[in-house]
Amino acid sequence: MTSSVFRGRPRHAASYISVRVAHTVLGGSVSVAWLVLPVMTIGTQDPVPAVRAGPVAVAEAAAPEQHAPEQHRTSPADLVVPLVAVGTAGVLAGYAYLRRTRRARTRTTPGSASGEPPARTHVVSDRQARAALVAADDAVRTSREELAWAAARLGAAAVEPFIRALRAAETELSAAFAIHRRYEEGLPGDAGARRQALVGVLGRCAEAGRRLDAEAAGFDRTRALERDTGGAAEATEGRVRELAGRAADAEATSAGLVERHGPTAVEPVQGYAVQAGDRLVFAAAQLDRARQAAGTGETMRAVRGLRAAEGALTQADVLVTGVARLSRDLRAAAALVPAALTGAEAALADARRGMGAGGYAPFERSRALRRPPGRNGTAAGRNGRTVGRTGATADRRPPAPVPPPKQLVPVGELRARLAHADTVLAAVRQELTGGPYDPLDALRRIARAVEPVGAGHRGVVALAGFRAARSAAATAEDFVATHRAAVGAEARTLLAEAVRRLAQGDTGAADGLARVARTLAERDVRVHGTPYAGAAGHDLGLAGAVLGGVLLGEDPDGGPPASFGGPLTRGRLRTG
Repeated sequence: MTSSVFRGRPRHAASYISVRVAHTVLGGSVSVAWLVLPVMTIGTQDPVPAVRAGPVAVAEAAAPEQHAPEQHRTSPADLVVPLVAVGTAGVLAGYAYLRRTRRARTRTTPGSASGEPPARTHVVSDRQARAALVAADDAVRTSREELAWAAARLGAAAVEPFIRALRAAETELSAAFAIHRRYEEGLPGDAGARRQALVGVLGRCAEAGRRLDAEAAGFDRTRALERDTGGAAEATEGRVRELAGRAADAEATSAGLVERHGPTAVEPVQGYAVQAGDRLVFAAAQLDRARQAAGTGETMRAVRGLRAAEGALTQADVLVTGVARLSRDLRAAAALVPAALTGAEAALADARRGMGAGGYAPFERSRALRRPPGRNGTAAGRNGRTVGRTGATADRRPPAPVPPPKQLVPVGELRARLAHADTVLAAVRQELTGGPYDPLDALRRIARAVEPVGAGHRGVVALAGFRAARSAAATAEDFVATHRAAVGAEARTLLAEAVRRLAQGDTGAADGLARVARTLAERDVRVHGTPYAGAAGHDLGLAGAVLGGVLLGEDPDGGPPASFGGPLTRGRLRTG
């Protein structure tokens, strides 16, 4: 069945146009010949007819001389029909040309009058889809952060309509990421269906932004920062003092983690304590400006400074919380490694006993650990820390295991897999007594070693894989949140897919996707750079605030602070 995308275009459009042009030219030629033919037959001399013998012939020869003027006279009526034919043909040809040109200009199907290949349109649409994903994701993140501040001050009941709008936007954004992930995997394969997939991404992102844009004005009226600048400033100042102490603790924690587990284990949060201090310096400067503006009656300037300070404090909280969480994860992983090794060795022993005497052995592919379906709403945290339904740390419980179906593999191949798993487990045991090591990486290697032999889909080995994947997704989420101005759509799409797989219990895939997403995000940041870093005349911490999306970076001073709302309204504080 022909896709609706292609129904408006003839299959033989070029040959069809050629036939129409040929018909027009032929009709015009016949009309011109008809017009010119009477003129060509008018001679300057009289015709000489054949003379027959006899008196009758003499009479017939004399007759033309008497009626010659009437026979050679051309009547104007003879020219009317040819002229009408030529004019009609010209009008029809011009109408056909104009109609064809208009259809080519307004065509929405592949191809164009200029002969430009469809691939060009495809590339532009993909670029638009990526830009829409980034804009929608930024809007959702910013809205979630400011909504947490409002809920902490006004209560969850006062902001319930905006929580519902945020949940709806998160749902649309999750669907857009899922569609784009399939598109990047080459699905669907049909060119028309792929174009429709990009249209779906654009539509979902637009709907997510529309949901937030529609509530932006109501959110401002509910929060009413312009009427409560004094109270908001006091709450913000208390948050600055609290996070300053936590930032100092985070720096000491990072140093201790390097000493106990080595620098590799601390790489996911390397430099987070310094970045948190940078955000705190910026927040303190913005808070001072807000107070000065409020004292002089410049209300909108005060609101703008408060929002910039709140955004910076939210990211400082993300950074110091990331360090503390990694410390807990490493401590729990170190306690779990011995049990995971024992469980993995027992699983390998079971796999050896299960090998039959024939040429094949039963094999259980540990593909997924399923979580019972449930509802994960948006949880507003204390003064700016929140994890929504797409958050990587939304649920710390491991998923309920469901045994996968058994398959048969050759015994020789299974023995090779068992030998490789024995080698990995032996290396991990040696690391336990050889000095500092990364416990999360050890859990990851244990889970991956037993997976090819069909073991590890339940018990302590499954828990080991889950904890490694959860930590990888959480650290990737923190990095994207605090560097969002530079991170592109590819890293965000992989991160969203990792969170989805983790919720489904597919811990192996979730761990790999999260680690790749973090790598791509770091690459984007290196390519983007920090344009405001070290620039004369700028506040301390401005470069980090712009890189983190606290300020939108539209003006030399860093631009307006990001606020609750979609792409159309999140920068509405650019004046004042």
